[in-house]
Formats: sequence, C-alpha cells, structure tokens
Amino acid sequence: MHVMASTKARAEGAKSLPLRRRALFAKRAFDIVCSLLGLLILAPVLLVVAVLVKLSSRGPIFYRQQRVGRDFVPFGIYKFRSMVVNADRQGVLLTAGRDPRITRIGAFLRRSKLDELPQLLNVLKGDMSLVGPRPEVAQYVEQFHADYEDLLRVRPGITDLASLEYRDEADVLGHSADPEREYIETILPRKIALSRAYLRDVSLGHDLRIIGRTIRKVFSH
Repeated sequence: MHVMASTKARAEGAKSLPLRRRALFAKRAFDIVCSLLGLLILAPVLLVVAVLVKLSSRGPIFYRQQRVGRDFVPFGIYKFRSMVVNADRQGVLLTAGRDPRITRIGAFLRRSKLDELPQLLNVLKGDMSLVGPRPEVAQYVEQFHADYEDLLRVRPGITDLASLEYRDEADVLGHSADPEREYIETILPRKIALSRAYLRDVSLGHDLRIIGRTIRKVFSH
C-alpha cells in the first residue's frame, strides 16, 4: 500500500521541469479575470444551488476541507456540500460508488461538477488556478512527497488532464474491493504522471485547450 519509496526514487532521478515566468504571469492574470467574471455570470446558478443544498439536508451550504497548495502551503478548498454533516468522520476520505454519505442533491452536484464552482473563490484568492494538478489532502501528499515537490511549484487547479481521464473516479473506485488501496497504488500515481505531462507545457494556450475539453466533457454526461 505504501509506494513512497519507489516513487521518490523516480522523482529524484528526474530533473525538475523548468517553468517560464512569463507563462505563469499570463496564467495568473487569466485566472483572476476569468474567476471574477465566472463568479459574476454564474451568481444566479450559485444562488439556486446554495438554496437546494440548504433545503435538501441539515448542515452548512459549503464544505471547506484542508488541501495542500503551492509550495506545500495548506489552504481550505471550497465546495458546495454534497455529503451529510461530518461525513469525513464516518469513513475514508475517498468516495466510491454509491456512497451512503452523499445526499440526494449531492449526487447530482457531483455528476454535473456544480459542487466545484465555489473553487472560483479559491482561484480569485490565489490558492488555486483554473488549470493545474488537482489539490490533494496532506495524507496522500506525504506518501508521494518527492513527486509533489515538483508538482506544487504551481498552483493546484480546478481541472487538469487527470480530471479529464478520471471523470468517473468514484465509479471506478466503487468496483474495487479496496478503494483506498486502488487509489494510492494505481490512480494517484497515474494522476501524478499526467500532472508532470502538464508541467512540460505550462502555457495559456494549453490551459485553454484543457478548459475546452473539460466543458465538453461536462456537457457530454
């Protein structure tokens, strides 16, 4: 279950990928403009979802969880609450298949990815980017610390190549006899590899292509 040693060896043997300062500046400017516009344009949608979450089950509208951000600085990621209150104390951090902790409206929000919209606030604040390696909880980052030393040179993102490949991650884990082991030994190493592929071409153009693919993927379901 613990694969840190082999992953660390691979990471130490690889050179850190260079990041272009101009590309990162353009990326951040794009993030600020788009997150601000997104929050303004999507305000009616955010309001409707907030009301549905509040009416559907007891608890707060938003769920805030600690994730590991750029340079290993922790931050609270915002999501519309899609699970029962204190769900993180009632089982593992992962959700697999038809997790009974997921509320009825929460299942819809997860399928449509509407639960992720509040992360536009994280982007505006500078915790995240629109595109970048998905932020992980500290428990999993520590098991792949050497890899994340490279990946967390950029802000984590709302979407990335791994988000596209693992659009139905919960369903995949739902078919596993041991979802957490499957995630740590198979899925997370693949996500890390895809994040490394993204870092080889950090540019505004690449981000736009990934955003376009993400939008198509959302509306194709």
